Amino acid sequence: MVFDGTRLHDDTLAVRAGFERSNFGEHAEPIMTTSSYVFASAAEAAARFSGENEGLIYSRFTNPTVQTFERRLAAMEDMPAAIGTASGMAATAMLMLGSLRQGERVVATRNMFGSTVNLFRNFLPRLGIEVDWVDGFDPERWADACQQGTRYLYLETPTNPLTEVADIAALADVAHANGAELVVDNCFCTPVLQKPGAFGADIVIHSATKYLDGQGRCVGGAIVGSEALIKELTAFMRSAGPCMSPFNAWVFTKGLETLGLRMQRHCDNAATLASWLSTRAGIKAVNYPGLASHPQHALAARQQRAPGGILSFTVEGGQAGAWNVIDHVNLCSITGNLGDSRTTITHPSTTTHGRMSAEDRAIAGIEDDLVRVAVGLEHIDDLIADLDQAISAARS
Repeated sequence: MVFDGTRLHDDTLAVRAGFERSNFGEHAEPIMTTSSYVFASAAEAAARFSGENEGLIYSRFTNPTVQTFERRLAAMEDMPAAIGTASGMAATAMLMLGSLRQGERVVATRNMFGSTVNLFRNFLPRLGIEVDWVDGFDPERWADACQQGTRYLYLETPTNPLTEVADIAALADVAHANGAELVVDNCFCTPVLQKPGAFGADIVIHSATKYLDGQGRCVGGAIVGSEALIKELTAFMRSAGPCMSPFNAWVFTKGLETLGLRMQRHCDNAATLASWLSTRAGIKAVNYPGLASHPQHALAARQQRAPGGILSFTVEGGQAGAWNVIDHVNLCSITGNLGDSRTTITHPSTTTHGRMSAEDRAIAGIEDDLVRVAVGLEHIDDLIADLDQAISAARS
């Protein structure tokens, strides 16, 4: 979105981009809760359905409220187009099923969300789409994994739940040198903190359920990429139907308006909490890109505008010790969701990554003593006090 020849700032795009007023002149984005659209004649209907004329047809794949969200998110990612989906996992599944052919391959890492690993390991091979696994983010390993027919390199950065950071530019070079495209799950950072396309990524995946909503209200996802890709996926959406509802799209659109402000508070709180945890007795290690001890601290500083709002830490006593800390929190919410205004805490190896095999969890470094915290918008002193008493109670 350009004004007087200058690209608008993200905070302005978050409020203004993508909204086209109707002839009513409304100031705020309306919720277009209609399943279908009426045509002036049979001929007009036929022209719309055939694609001869552009226009709205059916809300499974054309809805003004959803389109506002899509245009706004694409503008914030500084990429050509986007398509909203029913969930974050629906976005990943639709990209794979709507664009890959039998015999094509995906290179991926186990160091990511457990449901994504399960989708790639247990379901894509049934359809003749093979996945080649890479441990970590060494570009040479990714290059070695590329074979004839490799279509996508798929990763998330920072990773869930260990906050490992991948060099997007380096892996984009690997993908393009092998005739493939790089797909980046940008859920943890959002376009406010990181724009993968600026580093060469071709496709960006979002779980809008997380920070884009920001208050734990709705489930949704999005794919951001080229006009050609989104056109191809829209055809898949028209037939398969993993669509975003207009109400959810409206919630996400309004969530984008405050995303920049919220992410700043998430990051500030997380940085303070991570620093405190790193000196707290009973905590073995803290994973957070903002700490100098993080293995990719320098890379995160170059690639992200801020370290993010997610951290994880290990405790004494294995799974029992981790569960003890979680069970003694009073303020934090025990739930697997993240990106909420409320701080959430979970035990990844038995919740978000519990359906992964023990072998995959071990390779990804997700141990039984690991706790993940998605730091919310509460006052940081209250969050520290809650975790302090929980850790003390767990050790007594």
